Amino acid sequence: MKRSILLLALLALCSMSCSDFLNVKPEESPSQGTFFRSDKDINEALNYCYWIIYELSRRELYWEQAACGDDMIIGRSRPDEYHRIADFNFTGREGPLFEATNPATKYLAGCNWVIYSLLRKGNLTEVENLRLGEAYFLRAFCHFFYAYRHGRPDQGVPFDRYEDFDPYEYGIPEQRASVMENYDLIIQDLEKAAAIVPFFEDYGEEDYGRVHKAAVWGYMVKIYAYWAQHDPSKWALIPPLVDKMESEGRRGLLSSYADVFLMANNWSKEYLWSVNSSGRINPTGSVIPGVVLENKAWGRYNGWGYYKPTLGLYNEFAEGDQRRGVTMLEYDDEFVLFGETRRFYSTSDDESGFMINKYMEPFSYGEVYADGHGESPYVNTNGDWMVTDLNLPFMRHAEIVLFKAEALIMQGNGAAAATELNRLTSRAGLGNVYTSATLDDLKHERRCELACEPTDRFMDLKRWQDWDKLNAPRMIRQYADRGDPKSTWVEAQSASWGAPRNFNPATDIAFPYNPDDVTKADGKLKQNPMD
Repeated sequence: MKRSILLLALLALCSMSCSDFLNVKPEESPSQGTFFRSDKDINEALNYCYWIIYELSRRELYWEQAACGDDMIIGRSRPDEYHRIADFNFTGREGPLFEATNPATKYLAGCNWVIYSLLRKGNLTEVENLRLGEAYFLRAFCHFFYAYRHGRPDQGVPFDRYEDFDPYEYGIPEQRASVMENYDLIIQDLEKAAAIVPFFEDYGEEDYGRVHKAAVWGYMVKIYAYWAQHDPSKWALIPPLVDKMESEGRRGLLSSYADVFLMANNWSKEYLWSVNSSGRINPTGSVIPGVVLENKAWGRYNGWGYYKPTLGLYNEFAEGDQRRGVTMLEYDDEFVLFGETRRFYSTSDDESGFMINKYMEPFSYGEVYADGHGESPYVNTNGDWMVTDLNLPFMRHAEIVLFKAEALIMQGNGAAAATELNRLTSRAGLGNVYTSATLDDLKHERRCELACEPTDRFMDLKRWQDWDKLNAPRMIRQYADRGDPKSTWVEAQSASWGAPRNFNPATDIAFPYNPDDVTKADGKLKQNPMD
């Protein structure tokens, strides 16, 4: 949807109380017919709920995935709570954990109210029915983000559907017995959404960014893959659903990997679900492109210098793999910043020797002024809110192809999986690499294809039980002269983030809840095990 519409809705609803799961009661019960007296009312309510994708695309989610995974280090040394995350010494009070979880539970409750209100109203208009489908998806999206991070096979996360009871007589949602029970409820919501929402091509440009059928199917694929680590029968559900996404949903791969990360392709056939971003007109969207940019951007812009690729990620790519250059800059690489051709080096923040390059296109345009600062027509001039016109993908079709390949491998069909992986290697300039793919092949391709995207490498390593990769030190290039693009370097552990870790599957497989929430729940929220 257009950012102007979403911002107006946000301003109109910014004072609205959208309770989290520990406080679901409004001050009074409204009378029949109070809710959504016009299409305008429901549009504003749903636009508010869409704000979850913006809250999740700030720095907190990357803090978590960069700290816990093996593909990135966190630029700039941070307080103890960030090191606790990186060392798997979670307490639940770490800012990046609860600052990412709180929006999920808040907007989950908001979607719950929309669904409850529409079903209670009945006789829905065409617009109201469409928004009901969107609300089912957004509730599932929030629920999924909450469930897979905090849920365990022996203990799920709290969730109830408001339409199943009278929420005015209700306090704290039921904590489900297992994360599989949560996944089942999420799939039920997605099935309802898929039956209502249109295909992406059926939207006008003014509604780009709203939920579409292929996005719903895409999240069903991802949930089945996560569910399959506990119930392998779910793998069989994935290949036919991916095929339907391509035949009916008209999703597919772009011919060039580099083209995926161009503003002109924000809404290409590879798009499934993204943070719709606008840098200059009503600036909103994800700040990640500026967050990963070199701190102060060599004097040109207020980049923050967080989340730098590791040497291990660099070495994962085969020579000739075009995805490496698209994904990261290494010393002496040529790139364009505000119209100025430069050679890459990095003198600020914790040393890595690399910078994420996928989101740099908007910064390549424009000019550098006499005072040294740069400006692009596609980048917000406010360097404290570094959004651009490039959408940040939460899910694109390449990830779905990888899930199909993984499902085929797990069902013993390596030859068919090879066909799917070769679609990705061919466009990466490597040709057809595989004849019968293995799980190790799948892991390699997933790491190269999705590197430094918010697809959750940490979760991948957990579900594959790759504890050795989680515990290995994170290596970097240490340069003799960080300010010289042609400097020599040696391999070294990251000074702040390189030490070996001790991942304990019994406790670290899921994040703990904020202890304050456990206390407030008065026995109705059971804490996850902790070291």
